[in-house]
Amino acid sequence: MIAKFRKGRERLQSFLIAGMSVEDIPGVLEIENVSFPTPWSESAFRYELQENPYASLFVAKTREQSTVIAFACVWIIDQEMKINNIAVRPEFRSRGVGARFLKFLLEYAGSQGCREVALEVRPSNDVALHLYRRSGFAPIGRRKHYYSDTHEDAIVMWRRIEPRPED
Repeated sequence: MIAKFRKGRERLQSFLIAGMSVEDIPGVLEIENVSFPTPWSESAFRYELQENPYASLFVAKTREQSTVIAFACVWIIDQEMKINNIAVRPEFRSRGVGARFLKFLLEYAGSQGCREVALEVRPSNDVALHLYRRSGFAPIGRRKHYYSDTHEDAIVMWRRIEPRPED
């Protein structure tokens, strides 16, 4: 097999995506704390995982050590998926993990009968904006002073998907 390279890092060829469990929360918090200026707490993840009927949470793990390398929290309401957060462990960034994880989320949305996917992103997050645009998202609006930590606006992005019944 020929390895593909991007930004000097080898693409991560093999990882698993599964539903998040309570046992995954410590690994998720490590990623959350280095990825966001105002990280979610352990109790927030527990609530989403155990009590929010609209929430679906996923983790990506290495096959070798079962290390959590990425996570996402989404809500599905009616025929829309809202991506609340998605993040990749820093040492696994620029290796195709984010793009493949986002592709999984879009396929999951389709399998749940969703027709559209929405998210908010900081205008200063060039890497995420590039990923979302490459994945078919388009900006549709702006939420003024959305982020409480910096009062930065949020760009609202959206894309249509075709619903697909589960196999």
